[in-house]
Amino acid sequence: MNPIDAIVRIVSPSWALKRANARQILAAYEAAKKSRTRRGVTDNRSGDALVKEAGESLRGQARYLEQNHDLARGVLNTLVNCVVGPRGIGIEPQPCNRSGEINKDFAEELSWYFKQWSKFPETTHEMSWAKAQRMVARAWFRDGEVLSKAIEGVTPTLDHKTKVPFSLELLEADHIADINRPEERITQGVERTAWGSVRYYHLYDEHPGDVMYKNSLAVRRVNASIVNHVKMCDRLRQARGVSVFASVMNRLNDLKDYEESERIAAKIGASMAAYIRKGSPDSFVSTDEGANGERIFEFSAGMIWDNLLPGEDVGTIQSNRPSILLEPFRNAMLRAIASGTSSGYSSISKNYDGTYSAQRQELVEQWVNYAVLSDEFIQMFVEPVWRRFVRMAMASGIVQPPPGIDMDTIFDADFRTPSMPWIDPQKEANGFEKLLSLKITSPQKIIRQRGDDPTDVLDQWEKWQEEIDSRRLNITETGGPANAGLSNSEGDENAE
Repeated sequence: MNPIDAIVRIVSPSWALKRANARQILAAYEAAKKSRTRRGVTDNRSGDALVKEAGESLRGQARYLEQNHDLARGVLNTLVNCVVGPRGIGIEPQPCNRSGEINKDFAEELSWYFKQWSKFPETTHEMSWAKAQRMVARAWFRDGEVLSKAIEGVTPTLDHKTKVPFSLELLEADHIADINRPEERITQGVERTAWGSVRYYHLYDEHPGDVMYKNSLAVRRVNASIVNHVKMCDRLRQARGVSVFASVMNRLNDLKDYEESERIAAKIGASMAAYIRKGSPDSFVSTDEGANGERIFEFSAGMIWDNLLPGEDVGTIQSNRPSILLEPFRNAMLRAIASGTSSGYSSISKNYDGTYSAQRQELVEQWVNYAVLSDEFIQMFVEPVWRRFVRMAMASGIVQPPPGIDMDTIFDADFRTPSMPWIDPQKEANGFEKLLSLKITSPQKIIRQRGDDPTDVLDQWEKWQEEIDSRRLNITETGGPANAGLSNSEGDENAE
């Protein structure tokens, strides 16, 4: 025991106890102590303060990396393809009657009109619904945020091109004006209530990066009820989003510079160079053609030099670039980048070495990250768009709720995210077959996991069966006609 503690213990036991507790607390938080080898860097500013200082710079750097670094573009492609998918987030309407069962007729009607609307969902009429989702997700990952403004009803200057008068105006994050008025609760163009909910967005009419409108930018105060702000946040009550590259930006830039240096070194090393090694000065022959004159040596295959001076020989410059450590170093950096961006290492590195078990384990663990991002994307963008579509379809009279429908379920839908790919189709199929035999899952759930609509699959099977029956074919379990190779008469008899 410390001598001072022993004395204090005799004088005041309670004081000694406090000293012991304080010492334990200090020991428990040793990481808070700064030392010569531990700087203990801290930053306790609010999320808004951090984004205000660095958000625009990070957004510009992320765009530059996408344009000029193949690895950054690959990360974005991987995230978009795995979170949104080639067909976008699927929507399967689930409106129910008051009895609790799904009203299939009304669900099919909503689905049909939504498919028609999906051909021209946004104001430029250049993108389908699936492509619009991919573009929004790409901006979300790269810039950290993106806006979607709802244009509803008849608009004199806009042709919706769909029966339901509803379109989306997609805007990049630059459209949010950098306006800060604490007395009005406006932070970086986002106006909030005292409770933190967004009331208005202050938006530029045109993109501020467009030189055509740089000197004539007008700001419009837009009600938050018609705006979807898709943003990537790390802090509570953060008004603006931050790029997914924020934590790996320096690593990406350093790796880009390192790879470029290795490429230049390898290119130089690939250009063969030779030099003449001089001998002792006493062995030199002083001739105009030799020591003092200019000599020309020509390189050719199998050549022999016979005009070297006494004491001279020829050496070549050998290069050991690129370094043998390049690949393991690059792979280690890619693993760190994959971890920081929630993307899969094998996907961004295109390295698929390993056993089935290892690949399956990586895919299963990584797919949780994609599922989380898909869920956030649905909540911030896909579901609000679906609700606005249904509301506008009913308000315009295009769709009428049938009698007996439960209005509380009118917006209910099942959102289908991209399915996890199969590494070994046979093993995956056998696993699903086992689950079905044990009644642990259902065919509908398996079909949805594969990214398809169970109703569509059944419709396709029904049409296929009708086609088989119309041609009087007997399809075997392998999928081929049982009467293949037979004559018409034999085939007819077999069919009968």
